[in-house]
Amino acid sequence: MTFLKQLAARHRILKYVLEMKLIEALEIIRRKQRVEAQAFRVGLVCGFTPLHIQTFLNAHLQLVLPERRVEVSPGLYGDFWGNLGSLERADYDAFAVVMEWSDLDPRLGFRSLGSWAPSALADILGNARARAAQFEETIQRVSRKIPLTICFPTLPLPPISFCPSWQASRFDIELRACVSAMSLAAAQLANVRIVNPQRLDQLSPLASRLDVKAELVSGFPYKLSHASTVAELMSLMIQRPSPKKGLITDLDDTLWNGILGELGVEGVSWDLEHHSQMHGVYQRLIHSLSEAGVLVGVASKNDPKLVGEALARSDLLLPQDALFPVEAHWGAKSGSVTHILKVWNIGANSVVFIDDSPMELAEVKATHPDVECILYPKDDPQAVDELLRGLRDLFGKATLSEEDAIRRESIRQATIYETNEGRDNDTARDFLKHADAEITINFSKNPLDPRALELVNKTNQFNLNGIRHTETSWQEYFNQPETFLLIASYRDKYGPLGKIAVLAGQKVDRVLHVNVWVMSCRAFSRRIEHRCLQELFERYNVEAIEFNYESTLKNAPLGEFLAEMLDESPTQQCRLSRDSFFKRWTETFHRVMEISNG
Repeated sequence: MTFLKQLAARHRILKYVLEMKLIEALEIIRRKQRVEAQAFRVGLVCGFTPLHIQTFLNAHLQLVLPERRVEVSPGLYGDFWGNLGSLERADYDAFAVVMEWSDLDPRLGFRSLGSWAPSALADILGNARARAAQFEETIQRVSRKIPLTICFPTLPLPPISFCPSWQASRFDIELRACVSAMSLAAAQLANVRIVNPQRLDQLSPLASRLDVKAELVSGFPYKLSHASTVAELMSLMIQRPSPKKGLITDLDDTLWNGILGELGVEGVSWDLEHHSQMHGVYQRLIHSLSEAGVLVGVASKNDPKLVGEALARSDLLLPQDALFPVEAHWGAKSGSVTHILKVWNIGANSVVFIDDSPMELAEVKATHPDVECILYPKDDPQAVDELLRGLRDLFGKATLSEEDAIRRESIRQATIYETNEGRDNDTARDFLKHADAEITINFSKNPLDPRALELVNKTNQFNLNGIRHTETSWQEYFNQPETFLLIASYRDKYGPLGKIAVLAGQKVDRVLHVNVWVMSCRAFSRRIEHRCLQELFERYNVEAIEFNYESTLKNAPLGEFLAEMLDESPTQQCRLSRDSFFKRWTETFHRVMEISNG
């Protein structure tokens, strides 16, 4: 079974093996709809009868949002532009926009009998360009409020040009250029996601998309398989799967071709000359993932001295410091994975392990069942290509942040602080005193920093209550004038950690009510949490801070901190007085820079 088929079998939400059937979609909706669940509302905009695209979108979203009650609401049939224009007045969590050629000009579909004569082509192009300008203007306004996912025309163009079908006519090229320009303009908007036409081509061949009879009879132009594919890809962008965070790779016959202990440092290869090019391509992808913030470690049964020399080769396609930590010894690889997970301080379900040996994969899987264990198909270049594409999906993210660029180095920093944690209090205090630490406190709510929401939705250990937010609910929360937002960034002489803490809440009289508080595990042991509370007390001059605390399976570190501050186990709506906090306050040794609310 190929990697992508294995992935589909495990996750059951990505379409690589079986298309969702209509009856399956209806059953998912029927089975999953719970009246008491919180609604997730999606507005669907299309010019054709929504029919099965609405059903499939609802079902696919329900699979990726099992705890929510998905509601997909279409606009008026046949009124793409009216429905699009009404988005600014609508109240949804997300919008799904499916455009087809006939939305740019009715003559590009089969339900209109407008002229296809050569003399009409210029007018059709003119209409398409005018509609494109209207579209760009509208989504620019709407995307400031609600995230949009857009699927641009997917159907084959009708035989409207006077050229034979094997020749690209100027009309075809100009029409597609119009859509490309529209796509490019939309892609530059922060709150807009666009279906990748190349992925759509892979999953739904062009010749298998259009259902002419259905379009004429009911106004629905898609074959069911195509409708399911479009809906699935849109659902994965409306509610994006959490990307994996770390990749652990084997070396021999994986990162390079050959056995290091047998061939020597110069004998292993990754190039065309030695028929091992795909190992070099694998290195190239790993380098790309590392630069995008993915943690990359090594688990190899090997001589550590030889491994160090091989990784220092000047022709290696990724820098040696991109790999951390490197576990090279003769012990079990499951032990190496255990150590790497501890160093990274992330969950096993966020990690992928790649090895060319099924036995090694099974050994790691037995100890770490949540790790995604994937075989490197060393003798099958086509399968390696499939593997690389699958890895890009597992680790893919919509945008890159400053924190992505510094994540690897911040992990190295953490090992220094972990060593310091075992020292006595006076030594630890002296260590912090000489760390030359600086905290930047940002109280700005406008515009909202996407990094804050990312931290809220992925942080588990230092998390006040485990509550997650959609982009829409997050924006709506801060539209309330009484809310505040604190984002803390950190750096010291060992390097920057970036934005690592978020607090949010409201001030009511002389009490600050904190509903959101998360901090990255990379920031532990630096007394940043103490400094954040100090900043809130001093900025808002309140008598107490009340915390909307909820114990979860993973937030023991925050619970322990509150217990230390309160001198008792925290409860829901626990309150820390100003006097109690400053009685326990000790110097944090941070320089503080503050950015006021904008």
